[in-house]
Amino acid sequence: MRETPRAEPPQPRPHRAFAHTAGASCSGTPHRSDGRTPHTPRGARQPDPLGRPGTTPPVPGRPALFSALVALAVVTWQVLVHGPLARLDERVSRSLVDTVPRRLSELASDLGNMTVALPVLACAMAYAVWRGRRAAALYAGLAMASVPLLVIPLKEWTARPGPLEPWAHGYYPSGHTATAMVAYFGAALLVSNRLVPVAAVLTAVTGTGLVLRGFHWPLDVLASLCLGLLVLAVSSSCTNRSSSRRPTGCSGPS
Repeated sequence: MRETPRAEPPQPRPHRAFAHTAGASCSGTPHRSDGRTPHTPRGARQPDPLGRPGTTPPVPGRPALFSALVALAVVTWQVLVHGPLARLDERVSRSLVDTVPRRLSELASDLGNMTVALPVLACAMAYAVWRGRRAAALYAGLAMASVPLLVIPLKEWTARPGPLEPWAHGYYPSGHTATAMVAYFGAALLVSNRLVPVAAVLTAVTGTGLVLRGFHWPLDVLASLCLGLLVLAVSSSCTNRSSSRRPTGCSGPS
């Protein structure tokens, strides 16, 4: 009798896990044949406006934003009623003013000047437009424009006197700190996320210089940091929504 040939086990067929489906938004976009999304990190990344894989600006989580909002509200309340936190703030400030040479603290505080911070942001916005990230550049500019719209009413409302000028009012919050934070962090997010630590250092140096020179109380700087975080979060969120609504470029299979 002739032996019946044994059935060969099914061989794995390469390149069957993904198929270029006709119903996809881009004909060259790989999709799983079983309808599931790919689990590799590359499949989860968003392409940049030029079609290459990239990432969108990070947005602070809700706990961080809620904490910043609560801190801003508490500090503002203490300043308005001249509570224990505000009195402690004044004692700390008096122990720190002029502990370094004034020339050094003035140079540090000048990083928050419009004439210094705005050109940095403007160059980053121009770079982003050149790379095709017009929406990101637009929202970064709007974030910068919102700083005086938020800071000036708070200054008028609180009317806090200055550490070295008790006869003057309108020191809370610090406009220089908010300007530095929004400008430098906005520029870093437009150019490269690797520059975020540089933006953090420049912002910290600005706030420290303002306190050591006696231009602002420490709580003035803290309030502006909270305010700047909220502004940057809104700007990044708007940028991400705009990027998700814009269809990505389609390219053929490689």
